[in-house]
Amino acid sequence: MPAESLGMCATYGKYLYTFACHENERELCILELNTLLEPSAESGLDRGSYVWSDIGIPPGRSPFIRGRLDVIGEGDTVTELLPFAQDIHLLPDETFKVVCLKEGDHTLDYAQSRQLEKEVGMCIKGKAQMKQPKVTFGLIQTGEKWILGQWTEADRSWHIHRQKPQNYSTGFGITLARALVNIAVPKVENHQLLDPCCGMGTVVIEALSIGIEAKGNDLNPLAVRGARMNLPHYGYDPDRITLGDMNKLQGFYDAAILDMPYNLCSVLPDHEQRAMLESLRRLTKRAVIVSTEWMEEHLLEVGWNVETYIRAQKGAFIRHIWLCS
Repeated sequence: MPAESLGMCATYGKYLYTFACHENERELCILELNTLLEPSAESGLDRGSYVWSDIGIPPGRSPFIRGRLDVIGEGDTVTELLPFAQDIHLLPDETFKVVCLKEGDHTLDYAQSRQLEKEVGMCIKGKAQMKQPKVTFGLIQTGEKWILGQWTEADRSWHIHRQKPQNYSTGFGITLARALVNIAVPKVENHQLLDPCCGMGTVVIEALSIGIEAKGNDLNPLAVRGARMNLPHYGYDPDRITLGDMNKLQGFYDAAILDMPYNLCSVLPDHEQRAMLESLRRLTKRAVIVSTEWMEEHLLEVGWNVETYIRAQKGAFIRHIWLCS
């Protein structure tokens, strides 16, 4: 629910996002949030569990964001936030609650949190309801400042994509796929994404669920068959998946995600890797390229500019990830 519907005319136009990730996903998380939210250097993204941004996105878009606080007011103390709370005007049928967010810089115990929630809640004109309120307000302490805002939990309905009818044991997990989509296409509107070696269609499904136009292709008929089963399982058109050699693909896309083919028994020859990377440059000017092998030399040889390099690790399995333009 936008702040305007609550009569909050004096909102700051600032957002605070809380996030969490496994230590093996830290580099991926930082790159994704930097790309999506464009936070200032003072945000402390690499140190804490929250980040400031002037950009408002649905918090469920990222696999790492836990929620978004639309800032209503700031103060040195919670008492200084009470006038902001008094200015909140809910609609007649709107219930609310106030919660202290745990991601702040100073941890409060249970009793302290409940007391502050009560103080702020008493100032809001409306009916308080602890279970399933229509509106939730959040309190958080960042540095020496207290922040009050409208809190939106991240939508995690996309987790159902883990139960695809067809899967690869070594294919992308949905967290990795979703993060890579966000890195490749930070702006959703009027952007098209290509996955030229799409496997079971995980990247395409995550992109479509975010609202990004996406198409997939694969040389392996079994992979294409699996992807064409997976897409309609979630209501997407299986014709978005094509069978063929990516070197023969036509058209131009705003971005692409290329997971270089690999298996445990053989390595793709260098000349085939270079041919794929050259074809990718013909198909797009922005790409996220993933490989289990180190191949930065090939990227540079065919003219890609490496903007960022990170690693994603799961156990002993390491993926090298390059954001290129």
